[in-house]
Amino acid sequence: MSTTGRHEQPRVLFVTLGCAKNEVDTDRMRSLLLNAGFLESEDVDGADVVLVNTCSFLASATQESVECTLELAEEAREGVRDLPIVMCGCVPSRYGDDLPDEMPEVAAFVRTDEEDGIVDVVRTVLGIPRMEQLASVGSRTTLRTVEGTSAYVKISDGCDRFCAFCAIPYIRGRYASRPREEIVSEVADLMEGGVREVCLIGQDTGVWGSDLGEGDTLASLLRSLSEVVRPYDGWIRVLYLQPEGMTDELVSAIRDLDEVLPYIDIPIQHCSGRVLASMNRNGDAASYAELFARLRREIPGMVLRSTAMAGFPGETDDEADELLDFIKREELDYCSVFEFSPEEGTAAARMPDQIPDDVKMERTQRLVDAAEQLGFDATARHVGERVDVIIDGIDETDDGPELIGHTWFQAPDSDGAVHVSVGDVAVGDVVTCDLVDSFCYELIGEIVGEGDGR
Repeated sequence: MSTTGRHEQPRVLFVTLGCAKNEVDTDRMRSLLLNAGFLESEDVDGADVVLVNTCSFLASATQESVECTLELAEEAREGVRDLPIVMCGCVPSRYGDDLPDEMPEVAAFVRTDEEDGIVDVVRTVLGIPRMEQLASVGSRTTLRTVEGTSAYVKISDGCDRFCAFCAIPYIRGRYASRPREEIVSEVADLMEGGVREVCLIGQDTGVWGSDLGEGDTLASLLRSLSEVVRPYDGWIRVLYLQPEGMTDELVSAIRDLDEVLPYIDIPIQHCSGRVLASMNRNGDAASYAELFARLRREIPGMVLRSTAMAGFPGETDDEADELLDFIKREELDYCSVFEFSPEEGTAAARMPDQIPDDVKMERTQRLVDAAEQLGFDATARHVGERVDVIIDGIDETDDGPELIGHTWFQAPDSDGAVHVSVGDVAVGDVVTCDLVDSFCYELIGEIVGEGDGR
């Protein structure tokens, strides 16, 4: 291909779509490329190649990924240089065999299990011989390039649950835990680099270690990581815990380890035993209520997040009402709501009794309204507390700049933020704030001193 106008050190534009797991994957590919001598570009005009990390969890996400890739290709065609597009992630993993014929605008497709070879892929599409030595970026090789104060750390990939509505096992494969040493080393590097909070993620974090050796459990991993983050007054947040993963050992670890935040994220999807069985999931309203009561009893002051799905095939009006009543009764602090989407290749897409779109929409909106009110009320209950706040950034408002941060009961980019007047504070600092007011999911904080870790 033509290399007219290419930079001496080729520059890569990274575009990430989808969930936090994709952000982690992009960050690893970015690190591999930077360590190989490539530079990062901030926009299309300054790039020599574009890497798009795609999402295919829902049909709408797939469509967004394809449209974004085609828009970048069109933008590249309007430029003065050849600009190859590399599509990575879930879309190539799910539809890889068909994509080369359907998307000739894309120079290369990289599945999720091929991403560690991204350097060779980019060299190939740019026509750079493998033996060519690019400029050095330093002697220390890092696996992450996180610049913020919080970082997602993926502790596993894939899933063995095969929920009827979910395509993840077909996209990312069977469940595979990352080795303990690899996770501990990554967290240590992040802490050394200035990160104050690590959020552990995976499709099913609670069963981490089940495919490793005896004694490898999420609770044991938390104990190892607590030793790593303690010297930095760091926080550990665990996301995506399925109900079956809440063992006595894990509950005790979350309760007893000061570095682990008492923030529990348990996606239930539904509470009707019949609907859950149809989803190929376990549980019912009674068992979930018992679990939540146990967690609140064992971990005082715990914050509880969950996920609910509206309009699963065959869901009756009474079952939809049951889910709505359950969410209200359990007074969840945060609850994400999804409308069922019949994803290609999943069992649920082939089920009879699909719910009409207008009914799904109405049921979804009822859940959203209830979840929002619960979230607003839960946020307001924190007014009057004194908490440590991690400063994430600065926002320009009509009244001037203000600091934006989050505290222990707010997962980054998910649960709102704490807004603080600009003072002698830098992004990345941890400050102690009095929470003086709230609006929706947001809180107003007044700085009273430097933070001490929580």
